Amino acid sequence: MKAFLVFSALLFLSPAWCLAQDKTVSLKEAIQLSLSRNNLLKASEQREVAAWHAVSASRGRFFPRIFLDENFSASNAPTRVFMMKLDQGRFTGNDFQIDRLNHPAATADFRTAFSLEQPIFDFGLLLGTDLLTKDAEVQNLALQQRREDVAFAVYSTYLEGQKARAMLVAAEQAVRDAEEHRRLARVRNETGVGLKSDELRAGTFLAEMEQQQITARNNVVLAGMRLGLVTGAPAEESLGISESLSGRPLGGEQENFVALALANRKDLQELAKAAEKAEVGVKLAGSAFLPTLHGTAGYQMNDRDLPFGRDNDSWVAGVNLRWELFDGFRRCDERARARSLENSARETLAYHQLEVAFQVRESLLRLDEAEKRRSVARSALADAEESARLVSKRFANYLATLVDVFDAQTAVNRARAAAVETDAGYALATARVWYSAGIFLQEVMK
Repeated sequence: MKAFLVFSALLFLSPAWCLAQDKTVSLKEAIQLSLSRNNLLKASEQREVAAWHAVSASRGRFFPRIFLDENFSASNAPTRVFMMKLDQGRFTGNDFQIDRLNHPAATADFRTAFSLEQPIFDFGLLLGTDLLTKDAEVQNLALQQRREDVAFAVYSTYLEGQKARAMLVAAEQAVRDAEEHRRLARVRNETGVGLKSDELRAGTFLAEMEQQQITARNNVVLAGMRLGLVTGAPAEESLGISESLSGRPLGGEQENFVALALANRKDLQELAKAAEKAEVGVKLAGSAFLPTLHGTAGYQMNDRDLPFGRDNDSWVAGVNLRWELFDGFRRCDERARARSLENSARETLAYHQLEVAFQVRESLLRLDEAEKRRSVARSALADAEESARLVSKRFANYLATLVDVFDAQTAVNRARAAAVETDAGYALATARVWYSAGIFLQEVMK
C-alpha cells in the first residue's frame, strides 16, 4: 500500500504526463475555460439574449406607431376623379357639369400620408409582455442550469484524466515488477536452479503488462483530448490536469441537502417559472373578453403632378373602441386550454420536486457506499502487496513457484486498479451530492 501511494505521488512528476498535451490546468481553470467558451453555453446565452429582445419588442407596442405612405393613382372613374380633385383642392364649379361628372378626363393623384396609431387600453398587450418576461426568466434559469451541467461535465472529465494517469502509474509499476520477475527467472535458469519454461512464462507475463501499459498511455492522451473538448478548446488542443481531486466528508451537512436542492436547483426554479408563465397565459386568454381602445391620427397631402407634393392637405384624428361580443365560444376554449396547461406545469413541478429529493437521498447513499468501497479497496491493496512480498520472499528461498508469484502480482495489479477506481468514485460521489443539491459550482469554485 505504501509503495502504491509513493507511485501515485509521482503522478505530476513523471514526463509521461506530458503525453500529447499542450498545457495543464487546474480544475477551476478548466471550469472557467468551459464557462467562457463552451459552445452549448454560448447557445444558451444567445437564447436568453433573444428572449430579452422579445420582451423589449413587446414593450415597444405601447408606444405610438408612425407610418409614411406615398401612393400614386390615375383614373377616369367618376367617383375617383371627383375625390381626387377634392383632395387636391382643384374642384371648380365647371366640374359640376353633367357631362364632366359622368365622363371626366383622366386624372392623376400623388397621395402623401402620415398616420399614427396609439394603444390606449389593451390589457392583452400588458399580459403579452408579462408572458415574454416570464419566458426570458425561464431562459435565464436554463442558462444557469446549463452552467451547472457543463461544470459537472468538466469535473467528471477532469476526474477521468486523474484516473487515467493513476492507472498509468499502476501499469508502469506492473511492468517494472514483471521485468524484475523475468530477470530473476533468467538468472535462475542460467545458474541451473530454474527452468527455461519459467523464463518464458515470465516473458509472456511481461508482454501482458506492457500491453496494459500501452492502453493506459492511450487513455491518458484521450482523457486530455476529452478535457479539451468539454472546455471548448480547438480541435487540436489537449489539456492535462495539474492537481488531484478528492472527496470530502459532508458530516452533519447531509440533513440540509434536500432543503438546499429544493431552494437552489435551477431546473426546479425553471419549472416553477414555467408554471408562472402558464398562469399569465390564463390571464392573457381571459383578456380577450375585454374591449380594446386605440387612438388614431393622420395628416395627408395630395398633388396632381409631384410625389410628396402639396396642392392641398388635410388631417384626421379619432378613437376606436372594439369589443368582440361573440366568437363561437373560441375564447372560452382557449382560456380552458390555458388553465389545463397551467395545471400540467404545476403537476410537472410537483413531480420533479419529489424526484429531486430522491436524487439527493440517492446521492448521499452512493457517497456512503463509495466511502466504504474506498476503505475496503485500500485495505485489499495493502493485503495484496503484503501477500506479493511474502510470495516473492518464498520464491527467493525456493519455497514457491513462479506461478505463485504471478498470481500474487496479478492480485496486486487488480487491487491497484480497484483502489484507483474507488478513489475516483468517492470524489465523483461527493461532487454528485453537490450537483444534485444545485450547489456544485458554488462548492468547487470556493
